[in-house]
Amino acid sequence: MDNGFESANRRGIYIIINMKAYIKAISYYLPETVVTNEELIKEFPEWSVDKIVNKVGIDQRHIAKPDETSADLATKAAEKLFAEYDIDKSSIDFILFCTQSPDYFLPTSACLIQKKLKIPTSCGALDFNLGCSGYVYGLSLAKGLLLGGIANNILLLTGETYSKFMHPKDKGNRTLFGDAGSATLISSDGFAEIVNFSLGTDGKGGENLIVKTGGMRNREKADDLKFDDNGNPLSSDHLYMNGAEIFNFTIEAVPPLIEDTLKKNNLNFDEINTFIFHQANKFMLNYLRKKLKIEESKFLYFMSEVGNTVSSTLPIVMYEEMKKNNLKGNILLAGFGVGYSWGGCIIKIIQ
Repeated sequence: MDNGFESANRRGIYIIINMKAYIKAISYYLPETVVTNEELIKEFPEWSVDKIVNKVGIDQRHIAKPDETSADLATKAAEKLFAEYDIDKSSIDFILFCTQSPDYFLPTSACLIQKKLKIPTSCGALDFNLGCSGYVYGLSLAKGLLLGGIANNILLLTGETYSKFMHPKDKGNRTLFGDAGSATLISSDGFAEIVNFSLGTDGKGGENLIVKTGGMRNREKADDLKFDDNGNPLSSDHLYMNGAEIFNFTIEAVPPLIEDTLKKNNLNFDEINTFIFHQANKFMLNYLRKKLKIEESKFLYFMSEVGNTVSSTLPIVMYEEMKKNNLKGNILLAGFGVGYSWGGCIIKIIQ
């Protein structure tokens, strides 16, 4: 005999199973300070504007002020999101913040953001530390919170200030990276359904994109600065990137990632309307596009005005294409980089 509880429980399970997660709104924020290629070549006269543009496809990048943090950028992105879409901030019941440059080791930056945004204290909040794959992972976490019945309106934030990790003489990384923050609202309704994911990790590549000191493994500064044969700084106290190894990892990991993402979503290659990859640099993206035989018209770029903004690249591209009403059908998102870490998913535009 059914006591009512079992049928109610079955109904609850049915609702969760059939619930879907959607991206409801996206926005982003860039710091006011802009560093152009013309300014960089004054510091590095051996380079030229054409050489920078041809190599990485970036004309300028935005840099956070000395007293401006990743949490500040994410907070401003959230405020912009609330204003643009007329969102009631009291409806937010979970904050996810992706950053590798938190304000403090503790407390959690997401908790401080909750206070700055004046979101109700009934809201959950946590940080997670990922780089270029972080936005895809954030979407997966937000979807899990929603479908698990834990939260109804998740504010996914990204914020990064890699500029604070870089040595002033590091022309390669200073040319490449820009600072930014983004904000995405995930809910049970919206303009894009978040479908299925493919995720991967290989920690063997950790040494190839790293800041070695400052954490608990190596708390004290190493003060071991030296310069290689090309005049590039090598320092345990600053951002180090082995560009050749990162490139090799990318061209090995991304094609299987795309294949597995399609498989997990029961889609064929030609059913994808648009591919949005992490905006690493122009050379790498062009190489991947050609290797994967993706039509240029289906492959999006947006880095010339902002640079490689790490976990913010994907939402920035999406926002810019939304303004042009260019997002249609099945969109494949792919993030890959530091860790090594990679992730892909399909979002399906429904309106």
